[in-house]
Amino acid sequence: MEPKVIKISHISPATDPPRDSVDPLILPLTFLDLRWVRSYPSQQVIFYKLPELSHEFFHSVLLPKLERSLSLALGHYIPLAGHLTWNEQDPKPRVLVFGHDTVKLTVAESNADFFLVSGKGLRLQSELRVLVPKLSISCDSASLYALQITLFPNQGFCIGLAEHHVLKDGTGSIMFIKAWAHICKSLEDGAMTLPSLPKEFTPIIDRTLINVRPSFESKILESLSYFSDEKDGKRTMKPPPVGENSTDLVRITLELTQEKVEKLKEHAMRESTRTQPDLHLSTFVIINAYVWSCLVKARGVDEERPLRFMYAADCRNRLDIPKRYLGNCVVLINCFGYKTDKLMGRNGFSNAVEILSDSVKGLGSQGTEELLESYIDGMKLVQPETHVESVSGSNRLGFYRADFGWGKPVNHELVSIDQYPAYSMWERRDETGGAEIGLCLKKSEMNSFISFFKHGLETIESQSV
Repeated sequence: MEPKVIKISHISPATDPPRDSVDPLILPLTFLDLRWVRSYPSQQVIFYKLPELSHEFFHSVLLPKLERSLSLALGHYIPLAGHLTWNEQDPKPRVLVFGHDTVKLTVAESNADFFLVSGKGLRLQSELRVLVPKLSISCDSASLYALQITLFPNQGFCIGLAEHHVLKDGTGSIMFIKAWAHICKSLEDGAMTLPSLPKEFTPIIDRTLINVRPSFESKILESLSYFSDEKDGKRTMKPPPVGENSTDLVRITLELTQEKVEKLKEHAMRESTRTQPDLHLSTFVIINAYVWSCLVKARGVDEERPLRFMYAADCRNRLDIPKRYLGNCVVLINCFGYKTDKLMGRNGFSNAVEILSDSVKGLGSQGTEELLESYIDGMKLVQPETHVESVSGSNRLGFYRADFGWGKPVNHELVSIDQYPAYSMWERRDETGGAEIGLCLKKSEMNSFISFFKHGLETIESQSV
């Protein structure tokens, strides 16, 4: 059910002095940003439970406080109000922010069952799709950020967001949400000045921190054939078409506790032909290996079909870049060169562990340019009809600590995983260790996945008794 739109606002960053008369802020794209120019916007929704949330309190207290704190937070994160632009004479796009630029905020009201929509059980994807905004994207211009606040009367509210990946990665995304939440929670009535932020939430936007050989950036630009539209060959920033989404898409959030992760590690060590020192058995490797192997089985892919798995490696430490850097500092890592039968049989999980273990261990000896070069060269070797899976998010970002003053979120979902073959991975809400896994699949595939996921865990637990 579509929420009823109450109003649409355009929130200006609160700056001192106002930026109306100054020259635009210009942010060039680094070699790590370029990969995301035609990416699908990341769309997320964060749910907050407030059983006593009346219309009066929402409109007189909660919403004005969210709007004012958003303006103040944007004063520290001015690039979010800008646009990605591409002039004909420029070799690559850039971010421009003018003094009059704003972030679009849609306010809506829903009659849906908040308990169901915000839960972690099976739900229709369409019930979450209506809670996130869209970005305006054309061939030569794209907005970078948009928000939607939806009221569920006497139940709670949610914050839906859409953001362009070209401006920042997941670390920057949660940093802004936490900064906004911090300002909102500490905001005093009538406050008009731009408040200071804790250092950990104060962004660094200086793009000169990331240096690269000019010849290497040229190689990247040459490799990004997706800058051109397939039909007419003209350059564009529109994401590639995805076709119509299936009408029977459902989603679920499954939890893997730290105890279950440890049992999976023990099983991987028992089943692997390698000795323990040869395996990198991190929580990241174990969880992704298990989900990947279950997904391949659930999708019923031809056993001879080529296989590929992708994840993102954060390069801040390699580049000596502060964690507060507001930009892309991730490189996509490809695991390919295998056939689906590698993950289909009894040893599918342990084989996936070895593949991801080798990949993660191999990162340590490579610099950022080497990693990106490996990705570019590797894409040329990927065979047609390759079956792709990937993971988005991280169990180290701390999304559940985003408290705006009315308690921490009850759930957080990456809605846009219906646009590409991916599942999400976040930390658990109420306990340390393990992770929450968000999936969006066709109903038949989801039923198969849940069966493989639960049966596998039950079998492994019975073997460890």
